Amino acid sequence: MNKRQWIVLCLLATGGVMQAQQWPDTPMEARPGARWWWLGSAVDEKNLTYNLEEYARAGMGAVEITPIYGVQGNDANEIQFLSPRWMEILKHTQAEGKRTGMEIDMNTGTGWPFGGPEVSIEEAATKAIFQTYEIEGGKEIEQDINVTDPKQQPYSVLSRVMAYDEKGKCINLTAHVKKDKLQWKAPVGKWKVIVLYIGKTRQKVKRAAPGGEGYVMNHLSKKAVKNYLSRFDRAFKSSKTSYPHTFFNDSYEVYQADWTDDFLEQFARRRGYKLEEHFPEFLDESRPEVSRRIVSDYRETISDLLLENFTCQWTDWAHKNGSITRNQAHGSPGNLIDIYAAVDIPECEGFGLSQFHIEGLRQDSLTKKNDSDLSMLKYASSAAHIAGKTYTSSETFTWLTEHFRTSLSQCKPDMDLMFVSGVNHMFFHGTPYSPKEAEWPGWLFYASINMSPTNSIWRDAPSFFNYITRCQSFLQMGRPDNDFLIYLPVYDMWNEQPGRLLLFTIHHMDKLAPKFINAIHRINNSGYDGDYISDNFIRSTRFKDGQLVTSGGTGYKALVVPAAHLMPSDVLAHLYELAKQGATIVFLENYPTDVPGYGQLEQKRKSYQQTLKNLPAVSFSETTVTPIGKGKIITGTDYARTLACCHIPAEEMKTKFGLQTIRRVNDTGHHYFISSLQNKGVDGWITLGTNAKTAALFNPMTGECGEAKVRQVDGKTQVYLQLKSGESIILQTYRQPLQASKPWKYVKEQPFSLRLDHGWKLHFAESKPEIQGTFDIDRPCSWTNIDHPAAQTNMGTGVYSLDIELPALKADNWILDLGDVRESARVRINGQEAGCVWAVPYQLKVGQFLKPGKNHIEIEVTNLPANRIAELDRQGVQWRKFKEINIVDLRYRPADYGHWAPMPSGLNSEVRLIPVDFIQE
Repeated sequence: MNKRQWIVLCLLATGGVMQAQQWPDTPMEARPGARWWWLGSAVDEKNLTYNLEEYARAGMGAVEITPIYGVQGNDANEIQFLSPRWMEILKHTQAEGKRTGMEIDMNTGTGWPFGGPEVSIEEAATKAIFQTYEIEGGKEIEQDINVTDPKQQPYSVLSRVMAYDEKGKCINLTAHVKKDKLQWKAPVGKWKVIVLYIGKTRQKVKRAAPGGEGYVMNHLSKKAVKNYLSRFDRAFKSSKTSYPHTFFNDSYEVYQADWTDDFLEQFARRRGYKLEEHFPEFLDESRPEVSRRIVSDYRETISDLLLENFTCQWTDWAHKNGSITRNQAHGSPGNLIDIYAAVDIPECEGFGLSQFHIEGLRQDSLTKKNDSDLSMLKYASSAAHIAGKTYTSSETFTWLTEHFRTSLSQCKPDMDLMFVSGVNHMFFHGTPYSPKEAEWPGWLFYASINMSPTNSIWRDAPSFFNYITRCQSFLQMGRPDNDFLIYLPVYDMWNEQPGRLLLFTIHHMDKLAPKFINAIHRINNSGYDGDYISDNFIRSTRFKDGQLVTSGGTGYKALVVPAAHLMPSDVLAHLYELAKQGATIVFLENYPTDVPGYGQLEQKRKSYQQTLKNLPAVSFSETTVTPIGKGKIITGTDYARTLACCHIPAEEMKTKFGLQTIRRVNDTGHHYFISSLQNKGVDGWITLGTNAKTAALFNPMTGECGEAKVRQVDGKTQVYLQLKSGESIILQTYRQPLQASKPWKYVKEQPFSLRLDHGWKLHFAESKPEIQGTFDIDRPCSWTNIDHPAAQTNMGTGVYSLDIELPALKADNWILDLGDVRESARVRINGQEAGCVWAVPYQLKVGQFLKPGKNHIEIEVTNLPANRIAELDRQGVQWRKFKEINIVDLRYRPADYGHWAPMPSGLNSEVRLIPVDFIQE
């Protein structure tokens, strides 16, 4: 019996009354995963088992093997990628993964991008080399046209020699070339001769592991991709090794690869004209309209080839072998939605630390601003949603802060940002394999964060992993329930940006798509959520049962076109037909004004104008609703007012309370993940954008759950919500009453609290360097201030203890507020484990552990490894022992940490016991 059938039976048995609220199941996919760096593939069975057992014990559910460069002086232990020994090791890893309950994925290569020793120069990443010559006609011409770049001369192949006169006449002179010389009797006049050579980027695989070194392959060539994948087929077949659950591809970091051998033929077939007949316009850097249109066609062709020859072929190959694919499309020159949607698990990437101004969150001067905001992260989840994919994954916490300085508390807000953006299958970036016997700090990857047992934060990471698992158990449940499909104006982007090759990297999207980013934030701030949709997916979208339904089976209430100027005529016509059938189509700021591209331009414009005439004649300065057949077209410039005319309830928690949220639908109602990523909290009634009879709240930090307070006001459902700055909650709504449920405990702090500011003692549960003895510190303070030579240089766990007399004060519960914690803490009261706090606010409900009279409180605080690594640098210890890039700072420069001042460690402020009362009905 499946889950849905079970729910139906329960409803029948209880007369339509829901059973008590409960957390969803937590399959392997709900637990966090990690990119598992194999340095030099210098792994062995004993340590593989040790590493996997440590990961599984902490709560991880998956690792993705990505071999990279090795450790200095360890060459003898390195294993060649895909060699018989490597495949033997992979078999062992897969067996141990099965035993420990962990999914084993692998990169389809080493380092990044795909490439290696079997990629010949002929099948390596390819570039176009254009050379221009001005020729006076009326005579015999003998012109040396050899490639001027000496580095390209061994590889380049002549493709075309084209001549153009001042009147636009074009002659193909390729047949007139002998031994790199153009021999031609040029007609009278001035001629521009443009020569195209197909050259090579000569890019090698970055961070390659042994056996993975070599040229980056030509992702635009079907043959090159097929030959690249054949190496894996041979290795798996000869070793009789099972293919992994998932093959992974990292962000597209193929530079200058703007061509492929048959590009001109592909261009002519797809765009309907020959690009070589328009080289002057194509290369015109002044970018008149004709040039922009031709370059747009070029960019669309590149996108097509990347999608078909690489992404689809790679995924088809994986499916043939019983595997699935997980892919990062960003960084590529393609339409990100189509490329993300072509794989099984689209993956986004966070790169840096977001500033949400959360109260009490530790600040650090050594951080990198996050290049991935909500608008960037949503490309992957949008593709997953419209294509009907279950998971959206994330490369998580790439370069939040400098090495050794990232805390769990800093991770949580950016994890929440990914969750509200649609991520439900996160992967840390990353976890280096490190032998148990390796001297601290063990084996490391050059970019932070290091989520592994060698990092001190690993001690309390299981609590963070539990949080992720609880959140993802809900975020993987049910189906997406975003309000709008939002048209991705990729043709505007292709048309507006200078140059030829356009890479949609996360670091430059604010320059590549500023208007679209602004539109997404305006839609979000208006209280709605949406998924991006490409032209191809619009073509297959249908109107059914009152919704716009994509080819992936996901339904939406309306489709929004935000200030797009270019749109294919058939796409605009399809939008109009959808409106006639009953759909709501919204145009913000303007109608599209023209068709993209250059091929068959007048014919396409004629068709476009016919559709445009059918659209309502309106002034966009006013919001207008125009009935069209059974549906309507809504126009306007004010985003909130125009979208409100769709009569789709906005989420008040966004517009009035500043919360971030994502909503999904399930068989019994809806569920929301909600986070207060701001400098304030919420305590009050919130009107939902969906109706419900009952609701339950689930705290992913603690596992608590209970029935929420719900009321109906003016036909709308309101839920009472209490959330502090930085906190998150899961809200599940139900269409039926809940049975045998326990109520959610809403609390109100009493006006006075108990300040625990005297009588504290400190000792160390563990410390490197070792610190023995007990210190009478009286007040809680950073242990870097105690009188001990190792206090400012240690990494460890300090135990703060205190005996208190609990006053005879009536309270329903007590909250222990630890204030400023550096960086995470486990609390014991009277010998009982009371919980772990690792993010702001550092508070625990502890009433159940307290007793009248004397109570003993112990707080085990774990600090960061920063102070210890800084001391190693001051001592000249050579712990940087990694090949190639080794360890670098946030700006990719060689890093030395000896100048770091000691980072506060332990309790850094007063500790309070706060009596609270439950809020009664």
